[in-house]
Amino acid sequence: MSLALEKVAAGTLFGVALNYQGLLKSHLEAFEQPPYQKPPIKPVLFIKTSNTRNGNDQPVVFPAGVEHLQPGPALGVVIGQDASRVSAADAMQHVAGYLIVNEFSLPEDSYYRPAVKAKCRDGFCPIGPEFVPASQISNPNVLGIRLYVNGELRQENSTANWVRNIPQLIAELSEFMTLHKGDVLITGTPEGRVDVQPGDIVAVEIDGLGRLTNTVVAEGAL
Repeated sequence: MSLALEKVAAGTLFGVALNYQGLLKSHLEAFEQPPYQKPPIKPVLFIKTSNTRNGNDQPVVFPAGVEHLQPGPALGVVIGQDASRVSAADAMQHVAGYLIVNEFSLPEDSYYRPAVKAKCRDGFCPIGPEFVPASQISNPNVLGIRLYVNGELRQENSTANWVRNIPQLIAELSEFMTLHKGDVLITGTPEGRVDVQPGDIVAVEIDGLGRLTNTVVAEGAL
């Protein structure tokens, strides 16, 4: 990870699950069954711990003893000033800028309780390739996002399909906790996550933010 990214995005990495309309709809039937009974009415959060941080052109380890590893293309929102009980109308004043996130994970059984063991392996959160100031992105809520594996387009969506946009997320999260300068909101991954294997080159593109590229390597190969 570049020194510039380490400085501007040095805070906590907050992930938001089920924040794409298609992904949420695909799970509605399951949410009507026990123990859930209904879909979540508030953002479902998880944290990518500091050991997950990784950078552009860096390897991502495929853990021994697992069968599936899934990349998760997402827009990262970098908080520029502390936000506590911020309204949606004022939320964008607290955004410093944006970067690409590839939120790698092992398959999960529950979106209500994202598993630390699935989400927080070493190097499971590449960010980059660079920080783009908010002033350079006119509308972050309508950006195309694409995932490539070995040069093949495997996933395509748009931030226009979020359940909650950036102002809504900041308002709802800052209602009960302070978001600090340097924190990063991982705004969600689209439906249709794919499996990758050792040797695969995985790239995420987001309009205006460039391309974040990582190679998957087998554990013990480094």
